[in-house]
Amino acid sequence: MDFNVKKLASGAGLFFTRAVQFTGEKLGQAEKTELDAHFENLLIRADCTKNWTEKIYRQSEVLLQPNPIDHTGARIEEFLYEKLDRKAPSRITNAELLGQYMQDAGKEFDLGTPYGSTLMKVGECEKRLGAAEREFLQTSAISFHTPLRNFLEGDWRTISKERRLLENLRLDLDACKARLKKAKAAEAKAACEGEMAPDFQETRPRNYVLSVSASALWSEEVEKAEHELRVAQTEFDRQAEITRLLLEGISSTHVNHLRCLHEFVEAQAAYYKQCHLHMQELQNELSRVPNAFALNSSHSMVTAGSQAEGASSPAETDTLKIEEVQPPATGTRKAKVLYDYDAADSSELSLLADELITVYTVPGMDSDWLIGERGNQKGKVPVTYLELLS
Repeated sequence: MDFNVKKLASGAGLFFTRAVQFTGEKLGQAEKTELDAHFENLLIRADCTKNWTEKIYRQSEVLLQPNPIDHTGARIEEFLYEKLDRKAPSRITNAELLGQYMQDAGKEFDLGTPYGSTLMKVGECEKRLGAAEREFLQTSAISFHTPLRNFLEGDWRTISKERRLLENLRLDLDACKARLKKAKAAEAKAACEGEMAPDFQETRPRNYVLSVSASALWSEEVEKAEHELRVAQTEFDRQAEITRLLLEGISSTHVNHLRCLHEFVEAQAAYYKQCHLHMQELQNELSRVPNAFALNSSHSMVTAGSQAEGASSPAETDTLKIEEVQPPATGTRKAKVLYDYDAADSSELSLLADELITVYTVPGMDSDWLIGERGNQKGKVPVTYLELLS
């Protein structure tokens, strides 16, 4: 019990001494031991590495989490499995879930119908995409996400612990320096007072004896402070070397993270390539299946054409040929171009903002378009790009 009380009192005294030294430094009333420039650069580099690694880790965690809505629950589940030293079960991806819904719907709508069979095929492709995504997530988590977490939870915690210890030892060192400085000043003052010869005619020569005793006491205090300073300096130098070695290890961390980054890019490229191949196979497969929507559209166009066959001649159904359009005798107007416009095909006219062109309409033309002329150039122009002038 006595030992614990003494230890507690000693710890409280040490904490108070550090607090006083820290406060004095902040107020500019105490000297501070400065680290060398190389050490300071190592500290800045380490802090920068930690900050950006943490940001990349957090964002990659969002990217690699297949169910963002259930992100918190998934992390709790992973934490429990990790503490139980068991592997967390793989979760179904959103693409796999969508594919399963499509296949179930296809069975419900009858696989003999175009819609049902297409749902089945698309659902199967979505499930393959989901499987590729799950493989990508697992690979990236092992090769990229986990090493970043290991650095933050392992190496960086060790570095932070040693840096805090170094800062405490620096405060102790500076406190010892301040204590030694005060002891030397008091010793010098006591020595000056002791050099004055006593007047034995006085009835109280006691002041001389006291000054000599004080000088001896301060000499002992100086020796004690010098010893404490040597011990503090040794501990500080040893801790600074340990911290320096850990900070220089950040270069190895960068090399390791660079390798992980290459593996992440390779996994992502393989994933997107596989997805592209799956989608190409699906498109080729669907192109060989009769499209009921296209057949219905073709049938409607044929029906409409047969109904209008007696009322219109083949010449009237031909597309509008811009080069054959002649401007009317009246009805042409000037228009100012409001925005640049790039022609989509040879029947349209490219426009430049603020230029003036001549416009007019022709029978049967869409109301959203006009015929525009500029010199020898002629073509359709959108009305919304123009300001008609009187």
